[in-house]
Amino acid sequence: MNKRALGKRYEEKACQYLESKGMKMVEKNFRCRQGEIDLIGLHEGYLVFVEVKYRAENAGHAAEAVTEAKQRKICRTADYYRYRHRIGEDRAMRYDVVAMQGTDNNLRIVWYKNAFFHRSR
Repeated sequence: MNKRALGKRYEEKACQYLESKGMKMVEKNFRCRQGEIDLIGLHEGYLVFVEVKYRAENAGHAAEAVTEAKQRKICRTADYYRYRHRIGEDRAMRYDVVAMQGTDNNLRIVWYKNAFFHRSR
């Protein structure tokens, strides 16, 4: 299975997990010139931008892959999303990370709410 198909598969698993925890999905795989956001949803009054990371059992911790540079890119993309959808600065929002580790038979999912703050350039 190629990386894109594998990523899509685990993003769908993350989506199902988040929906089971009460998040209402608004968009999946939002793409623009600034970058990509895996999932966008509404949860507990927040507009939530979600980065999904998967790693095999012994490939390092998945959440560590959300580097500061990746966070800045996600934030720039979120800014564009908000601009495009006319979502004002007063809208409560947060950045979450869903880290998935293991195999389908033994998949561990950790949801980091408010995993990082908005980063500008």
